[in-house]
Amino acid sequence: MYSDLERPPLQEVPLRRALVRPGGFWTALWLRQRTGSTNADATAAARDGAAEGLVVVAEHQDAGRGRLDRGWVSPPRAGLTFSVLLRPSGVGVQRRGWLPLLAGVALTRAVRRLGEVEAMLKWPNDLLLGPGRRKAAGLLAEVAGDAVVLGIGLNVTTRAGELPHPDATSLAIEGAACTDRDTLLRAILRELAGDYQVWRDTGGDPETSGLRAAYAESCDTLGRRVTVQLPAQESLVGEAVDIDTDGRLVVDPDGGGEPVPVAAGDIIHARPAG
Repeated sequence: MYSDLERPPLQEVPLRRALVRPGGFWTALWLRQRTGSTNADATAAARDGAAEGLVVVAEHQDAGRGRLDRGWVSPPRAGLTFSVLLRPSGVGVQRRGWLPLLAGVALTRAVRRLGEVEAMLKWPNDLLLGPGRRKAAGLLAEVAGDAVVLGIGLNVTTRAGELPHPDATSLAIEGAACTDRDTLLRAILRELAGDYQVWRDTGGDPETSGLRAAYAESCDTLGRRVTVQLPAQESLVGEAVDIDTDGRLVVDPDGGGEPVPVAAGDIIHARPAG
């Protein structure tokens, strides 16, 4: 569908002019032609004292990582690969677990608005597109002292043959109305900045900020029968019934018993409950 010539490079100067403004949230934008990991670059910058609001974008990332130490692979200029540096002072450590969920909501909103495609989240923050609910994006949050680095990888014009898994997809494959990476990046960052500042200014309260309700509205996992592969190699099977105030997925286990809050695990969706 796309030749290399039809995958234009991101334009650093216009992006910086649009996003890095006096009084605005984003304070710096670095565009790398090639790097190992934008999260690693942003984490190093955080440890060196970089201000909140740094954005690191890569045209090609060759050592990208997703959740659970999985790799994230994308051809050059076929997607958006970027990380942002946040310093959520005034927000308790326990509530910072909402940050990757917040980023997922912002990403979903931008993709729905510009792409005009069906977009939902698989808990905690995988972006699923289309009626087939195939993965088009993932997020990774990492702590660096008092900072949190959020990394996002979104498949934009990736062809089917370039995808690492048959259950993956891209905006182009799903027929999205917008596959311009400059436009998408600006929209995602603006949504993220707005949501983050509201959440931060409420002390990270998911209720007062509206984040819990917004996440539940976008979460395709709720109401489904799921299998949760827990970190200790155990499995939990049941219906996903809620997102609690700590951002954990609450599962009503098969066979009865008390609902189980899950803080980390690999989720497998089954049919919708009922």
